Amino acid sequence: MGALLLVLAALAGATLPTQAGINSGLQVHWAGSPILASLVSFSVGTLALVVWCLVMRIGPAMPATGTTQWWHWTGGLLGAFFVSAVTYLAPRLGATSMVVLVLAGQVGASVLLDHFGALGYQQKALNLPRLIGLVMVGGGVYLIRRF
Repeated sequence: MGALLLVLAALAGATLPTQAGINSGLQVHWAGSPILASLVSFSVGTLALVVWCLVMRIGPAMPATGTTQWWHWTGGLLGAFFVSAVTYLAPRLGATSMVVLVLAGQVGASVLLDHFGALGYQQKALNLPRLIGLVMVGGGVYLIRRF
């Protein structure tokens, strides 16, 4: 099961430059705006998820009253920002620079989320090896952007 999860994570990662390129093409050839192209992307994705839920007979769980926090509803806002941003950035930065900068942001935010145990993540303190890894990611960003 562990190997399957690794493959799934890698495949999910491969969708970023692919989706950004597709959405950028939609922006240039039809939508005229990264926001409108992202809206189309989200609409198609929403429709796909609705069909998937119907086919799989998946419905919402009924949580205990008052257990949902306000910030639990912000994931879609973050997704809309992310998809719109990469749609705008992809043709301007290229796939490699865009992805490596996004990756650096993801790693940096993840280290902070883990360090503070925020958003339900298990707390894992920032230590020297993790800090060195973070610096190495920054070095990788520099090398890819420079050369």
